Amino acid sequence: MTGPLDRSAAFYVAGHRGLAGSAIWRKLQTEGFRNLAGRTSGELDLRDRGAVFGFFAAVKPRYVVLAAAKVGGILANSTYPVDFLSENLRIQLNVMDAALEHGTERLLFLGSSCIYPKYAEQPITEDALLTGHLEPTNDAYAIAKIAGILQVQAVRRQYGLPWISAMPTNLYGPGDNFSPQGSHVLPALIRRYTEAVDGGSSTVTNWGTGSPRREFLHVDDMADACLHLLEHYDGPSHVNVGTGTDVTIKEVAGLVADAVGYSGDVVWDSGKPDGTPQKLLDVSALAASGWTAKIGLAEGIADTVRWYRANRDTVRS
Repeated sequence: MTGPLDRSAAFYVAGHRGLAGSAIWRKLQTEGFRNLAGRTSGELDLRDRGAVFGFFAAVKPRYVVLAAAKVGGILANSTYPVDFLSENLRIQLNVMDAALEHGTERLLFLGSSCIYPKYAEQPITEDALLTGHLEPTNDAYAIAKIAGILQVQAVRRQYGLPWISAMPTNLYGPGDNFSPQGSHVLPALIRRYTEAVDGGSSTVTNWGTGSPRREFLHVDDMADACLHLLEHYDGPSHVNVGTGTDVTIKEVAGLVADAVGYSGDVVWDSGKPDGTPQKLLDVSALAASGWTAKIGLAEGIADTVRWYRANRDTVRS
């Protein structure tokens, strides 16, 4: 079932303060949705099943985007696998079970490209799921996300509801986590290079060799793609969301250095993990539905650097 969503219907964005959720919230506001519902983790603990069911009973959202998750970079994922598995499973089960019980018509589950095998053939197609071993530094998080995909597919099979899943590539942009312990590679680079410029440092040290290739998608593009899928896609498979192009971490670091004005030396600490050698999504299914990314990487990084500098006193860090 596809077509324009009712702009006056109750629409719940789970995780509306996070990187992905806040971008989706902004997009929905821009597109004229007038009955948006969002709760902070302090207002509604999505790990609390009773609280989640009570919220759905009161709000009865017609549409739901499940963007809430416990997220982090390589260090956080490899250090706290129990937390990433347990908390994400509980969040997903509670929200989807409550949505099912209280009549949510259309739900989009937001996953991650880490669901795919570490050595998946590149670019990665949707049918590469469950065909090989996961990257061990984030396997617990990946398993939770895979369980979410299967729950959406199970709801489609058992109840016939037009629920879907979207798997974005590496996201970045306004609202990101810039914490040294919890951030992903791009916000970590932005913080590191900005602090080097502000502190007058002549050397920056980055993790790994810089050789892995990564695909990056601005969150505003991701939000646009999610609304597009909700209105134009109804199929059993999850859908990759990305740009279809990748760059090395060294190239990304160079773009960040240019954006912040850093001109010193760069050292690569090869004793730190690189993670997956390459992760590039095949986005032909998304393109076939009529959507392609619009924000270039250099433009998006410059935009994110400006946002970080303007909000660095209040960002997650």
